[in-house]
Amino acid sequence: MLRLAVCALAGLLIAAPAAAAPLSVYLDQGSQVRLAGAARNVVVANPRVADVSLLGARDLVVIGKGYGVTNVVVTDAQGRTLFDRDIVVSARNEGQVSYFRGGETRTFSCAPLCQSIGGDTPQTPVP
Repeated sequence: MLRLAVCALAGLLIAAPAAAAPLSVYLDQGSQVRLAGAARNVVVANPRVADVSLLGARDLVVIGKGYGVTNVVVTDAQGRTLFDRDIVVSARNEGQVSYFRGGETRTFSCAPLCQSIGGDTPQTPVP
């Protein structure tokens, strides 16, 4: 009897869908996702963090709008879940420099000239 219970539990664990890894998207960038079926409903838990645009019935683009984590769920006409993942929006660190002085933080994008970004007070470009 114990062997039967262990086999049944193992079967349930194998059949259960594994949690999908979060989808990482850079701020102001998009990542294309191909769905297994035609999308009917799209829900973005926090639209200040990410947005979704449909390119067709089976293709969507997740766009990073603000730093943070949110969730996107896409279902088909029968209510089946086609996509359910956490979305992590972060900044690219390539070509950027940040400095901290007291309570002030300034971030500069240096491609090709350094310019203040990220809500800082606009600065004169540094050669």
